[in-house]
Amino acid sequence: MIPRAGAFAVAGLIVAGGASGVTSRICLSPLLCADTLQSPASAAKPANASVSPAELTAAIGKLGAFEYSDRAKAAQVVRRAPGPMAVPALLQATGEHADGYVRYRALVLLSTYADPRVPDEMERLSSDPNDRLRAVAYAYFERHPNPAIVPQLLEAFDKELAEFVRPALARALAAHGTDPKVRAALTRDVTRGQDFFRSTVIEALGDYKASYATKAIAGVATLEGPLQDDAALALGRIGDKSQIALLARLQQSAPRETQPAVAAAICLLGSNCDVHRGYLVKILAFTDKIPGYQELLRGAAAGLAALAERGDGEALSALVDAGIPAQDTTRAPIALALASVAVKAPAVMLAAFETRTDRTAAVELLRDGFDMLEEDFAEEGFYVTIRRAYWTANEGSATRATAKEIIQKLEF
Repeated sequence: MIPRAGAFAVAGLIVAGGASGVTSRICLSPLLCADTLQSPASAAKPANASVSPAELTAAIGKLGAFEYSDRAKAAQVVRRAPGPMAVPALLQATGEHADGYVRYRALVLLSTYADPRVPDEMERLSSDPNDRLRAVAYAYFERHPNPAIVPQLLEAFDKELAEFVRPALARALAAHGTDPKVRAALTRDVTRGQDFFRSTVIEALGDYKASYATKAIAGVATLEGPLQDDAALALGRIGDKSQIALLARLQQSAPRETQPAVAAAICLLGSNCDVHRGYLVKILAFTDKIPGYQELLRGAAAGLAALAERGDGEALSALVDAGIPAQDTTRAPIALALASVAVKAPAVMLAAFETRTDRTAAVELLRDGFDMLEEDFAEEGFYVTIRRAYWTANEGSATRATAKEIIQKLEF
C-alpha cells in the first residue's frame, strides 16, 4: 500500500483554478461560489517560478512514487508550472500514462484548472475501468453540476457497485436535487441496498438539504441499527424543524452510541444548542479519561464536526481544544473529524486557526487528520483555497502566516 496515498474523494470542495493565472471560480460550498485569483505556485515559491517542460514531465511521472515525500514534491512542481504548460501535460497523463495511480493523481491536479478541456476529460473518464478515475470524475461533477449529464449519471447509478465510487456518484446526483428522476433514485436508495451505500446517500441528502427525502430518512431514524445516527444527523442538516419532535423521542429511546448524532441534529435545528453542544464536548473529555468508548467518541467528534461545518465556532474550538492534549486513541477520531471540517469549510477553519495562540499545535492536529482522511480530491481543493488565502492576504497578516504554516506542515 502506498503510504498516505489518498485513495478516493467523495466529499469536500472543488476549486476551479485559472489555467493561466487568471480569475476563475472557487466553490466554498455546494451553493456558494466566489471569484478567486488562481496562482499556479505554492506559498513556498513565487507565482512566476520557472518550471521547464522536462521538469514537468519528470514530476508527473513521480506522482505515483512510493514515498509520500517524493509524491508531494512532484505535485508541488506540477502546481508551479504555468497553466498552458501543465494542462496539456496532465491531460496526456490522464489518458496515456501506464501507471494507473499516476493517471489518478494527474486527474486530481487537473481538476483545479478552469480549462474547457477538463469537463470533457472528466466525462470521458467517468466510464473508465479505473475506479479511482471514476471517483474523481464524479466528485468533479458534484462541484460542477451539468444537467446535460444527469441521464448518464442516472444510468451509472443503476450499475455502479465500486465501494468508493458509488458514494461520489450519489453526491454528484444530489447536486441535481431539482430533477424528479434524481429525487426518485436517491430517495429509493435511502431504504435499499447495502448499509454502506445507504449511509453515503443519506449523508449526501443531508448535506444538500434534500427536504424531499425527509420522510424516507425519518423512517430510517426511527429504526435502531447502523444507519440511525446517519439519519438523525441528516435530519438536522436538512433543517426541517418539524423533525425536532422525532429527535426528542430518540433522546429517550435510541442507543447510547446514537445520542451524539441526535444531540448534534437538534442543535442544527436551533433547539437548545448550547446544552447539546456541551453534551458533545463532555463526551470528548470523558472518553479521553476512560478508554473503551470509541463509538461514542467518534459520534461526538462527528457531531461537533457537523456543527463546525455550518459555522459554529464553539464546536470547532472544542474539537481543537480536546484534540491537542488528548491521548492517541482519542486524538485520532478528533483529528479526522477536524480534517472533514477543513475540506468542507476551509475558510471557517482558516479563520479559527488565525486567532489561536496554539496555532502550531492546531495545525499539527489537522495534519494528523489529513494523514487519515485519504481523500486526495478534497485535499487538493482545500489546498487551493488556503493557497489563495495566502496570496490575497496582506504581508505580515495572521491570515498569511496561518496559511503558510498549513501549507508547510501539510506538505502542500
